[in-house]
Amino acid sequence: MAGKRFVVELGSGVDLHGMDVTKAACRAVRDAIGRSCLCGLLEILQLESLDQVHVDILVACPHPDRVDVEAVKREVPIGLKTVRTVPGGMEAPGICVDRFAKDCDTIVVANVAVTVFVDTH
Repeated sequence: MAGKRFVVELGSGVDLHGMDVTKAACRAVRDAIGRSCLCGLLEILQLESLDQVHVDILVACPHPDRVDVEAVKREVPIGLKTVRTVPGGMEAPGICVDRFAKDCDTIVVANVAVTVFVDTH
């Protein structure tokens, strides 16, 4: 990763009924970026384009090999994006409601760290 860290934001996301780690990861990214205002990129650093930044997304969840990294990248509206997945998050007992999904009595939780890097040269 080139550049220096501008911001690191953490998020958490859950899939209550489908045991879908991608859905949980996407919700975690939205949770993280929803609390970040990056006005300093334009006003202080005077970047000409928000595509000049690099956004690294670290996803910790059960079954990290099942995460659709392209779907996770689409949650971030700026920059060059990379996604890494590692074991983590949580599985908790839930209740299956047929109306929402079949055979799904496990709640899946994903955690993310979204880091925005800026090239300082």
